Amino acid sequence: MAAEKLRDLSQPIDVPLLDATVEAFYATGSKEERASADNILRDLKANPDTWLQVVHILQNTSSTHTKYFALQVLEGVIKYRWNALPDEQRDGMKNYISEVIVLLSRDEASFRAERLYVNKLNVILVQIVKHEWSAKWRSFLPDLVKAARTSETICENCMAILKLLSEEVFDFSRGVMTQQKIDELKQSLNSEFELIHELCLYVFSVSHRPELIRATLSALHAYLSWIPLGYIFESPLLETLLNFFPVPAYRNLTLQCLSEVAALNCGEVYNVQYVKMYSIFMNHLQAILPLNFNIPKAYSTGSSEEQAFIQNLALFFTSFFKSHIKVLESSPENISLLLAGLGYLISISYVDDSEVFKVCLDYWNSLVLELFGSQHHVGHPALTPSLFGMQCQMAFLPRTVDSVKPEVTERHKIYSDPLSKVRGLMISRMAKPEEVLIVEDENGNIVRETMKDNDVLVQYKIMRETLIYLSHLDHEDTEKQYM
Repeated sequence: MAAEKLRDLSQPIDVPLLDATVEAFYATGSKEERASADNILRDLKANPDTWLQVVHILQNTSSTHTKYFALQVLEGVIKYRWNALPDEQRDGMKNYISEVIVLLSRDEASFRAERLYVNKLNVILVQIVKHEWSAKWRSFLPDLVKAARTSETICENCMAILKLLSEEVFDFSRGVMTQQKIDELKQSLNSEFELIHELCLYVFSVSHRPELIRATLSALHAYLSWIPLGYIFESPLLETLLNFFPVPAYRNLTLQCLSEVAALNCGEVYNVQYVKMYSIFMNHLQAILPLNFNIPKAYSTGSSEEQAFIQNLALFFTSFFKSHIKVLESSPENISLLLAGLGYLISISYVDDSEVFKVCLDYWNSLVLELFGSQHHVGHPALTPSLFGMQCQMAFLPRTVDSVKPEVTERHKIYSDPLSKVRGLMISRMAKPEEVLIVEDENGNIVRETMKDNDVLVQYKIMRETLIYLSHLDHEDTEKQYM
């Protein structure tokens, strides 16, 4: 009788009975009761009219599990049937979800106590936004920013919504939305990003609440890889991020933001700003982490937060050097800071963590490949790095290239000491080579069994290639490293 009563949606659903059914499924029921509850809940989810009861359920239940069940029903409707619903039903649900979010996030106590529920409501709201904005909900972003300025806890939650929105549009949209819809949302975010930019700067300038500042940094991180560059380099934003870097509570999030900026390829337009950014960053870093500090030991004994800092540091240096190292080379006053940064990266490369080492190895491989190519291509245009894959006879290349231009030689002198240390790194951390397995096939022939590439083998091939290039850049130092 209880099952039939819940399935009858011609009248408001019995919320206490629904609570009992949901709890029987999640926690308190026997095996038979759980199976029965599962069948009832499945039937309710499959019923196209259940979503009309969502507001009634949310308003009358105190069970977290029941709230999540109702939101799952609503999420299915938004995903598969939203555009088929009448305008008044869509507007009503959109306004209700917005009002509940504001209500719960206005008060500090309710916001913290109901944080998981609010997060789920945020997800629902962003799903609605993906359908409604900007054609039918043009005021979404102005309304959000206006609400954010009324309360610090509301602002914190608005930052969470903005982060979700960026991730949904730029990271998780492929295969979920049409390309036309993705382009439309990206254009809307681009055209209205000034509102988000102003809100972030406002928070950074007036708020002293750590939770809000961290939420703002986290949201900003989701936008930095694609926003118009003027918002970064022609505003106080970059300077503000650098000021946050020395503060332990914001260090990792700030470093993630700076890594996104470092990875941007802006041509030569903002070279001056990048040099200034690197210089200020290095001054802060040397105060936080002296260059002679034992980073591998600190990583092995450090907290998760300290380990994350070293991981983020590796990402920052590799991102910056891949895109902007030549800017630092070109100004003699920055050579010492460049070498200091490479020194940090070499120390990080000895950290006993395979993912950290992969990040570092990828950069060392790209650096020595680029240096080798610039050195040998000058004197021997036919000898480009593309000719020297892993199957080539690189050992027969000449050890010296007499026609290398002086400026190229000077450039390689800058890297002589770091590359010597990288040779030692490659030798000491060389991955296990491919195993040679000789087997007998079905015809009785003795053949070599081909091994499929795995992470270790791929790493070995990259390290071998890197060491070969290093050997040809300075064979004498390589010989010393082996002795």
